[in-house]
Amino acid sequence: MWIDTHCHLDAAEFAAEEDAVAASALRQGVTMIVIPAVARDNFATVAALAHRHVNCTYALGIHPIFVPQAQEDDLAAMRAAVEAAMNDSRFVAIGEIGLDFFVPALTSPAMREKQEFFYVEQLKIARDFGLPVLLHVRKSQDSILKYLRRIKVAGGIAHAFNGSVQQAETFMALGFKLGFGGAMTFTRALQIRRLAATLPLASIVLETDAPDISPAWLHPQRNSPEQLARIGQILAELREMPATAIAEITSANALAALPRLAAIT
Repeated sequence: MWIDTHCHLDAAEFAAEEDAVAASALRQGVTMIVIPAVARDNFATVAALAHRHVNCTYALGIHPIFVPQAQEDDLAAMRAAVEAAMNDSRFVAIGEIGLDFFVPALTSPAMREKQEFFYVEQLKIARDFGLPVLLHVRKSQDSILKYLRRIKVAGGIAHAFNGSVQQAETFMALGFKLGFGGAMTFTRALQIRRLAATLPLASIVLETDAPDISPAWLHPQRNSPEQLARIGQILAELREMPATAIAEITSANALAALPRLAAIT
């Protein structure tokens, strides 16, 4: 059993192929896929996808890259959507939320402030409903952690982790798992591969971030949840362990990070 803890199956790159991709992933042993929302206007889309496939679930959130177009009333709409979704077994987390200080258009003082406002307000929603969060942490780990110390949430996953050992230890101390995927399949990605090989395995989950972050053998083509088992094999090689053990442990970690996911597997 493999669990893809982060896959944007609703992305335009999968248009008209979502059903085939989800079914193919299931045949490859990917028994669960978590589909995070990115904006208010795709909340219904990710929920519908999750209900179409036995191996799909969803999260609700406003992604930092979509914050420039977001309005403050989107947060009220999100809170209402989350409240309604608490009765939906396919709903597992708040996400994708966080901060992105890599994209130049998001790094002006005004845009950083808006990002932080939306991040904080979404953390509050997660806290109020007792939900874990799927965090976007690109070039922003320290700021992400600053707010996590202030607003206590029920753990979650630091998606596409690429920070320092010290930052990893802080996330773990706060109850978070760390997401690894296609980036660690590149032999030149020395830091990510070192982290994947040496951090406590109990804190690692697997993800594709499909259609993005394609593994080395697929780059620059579209990524897919079908690739997760092969990505997991790379982690197994880095840790000198059988792939079956990696599948079992990372899946257990995912279920621990996302308790509502555990309830439906």
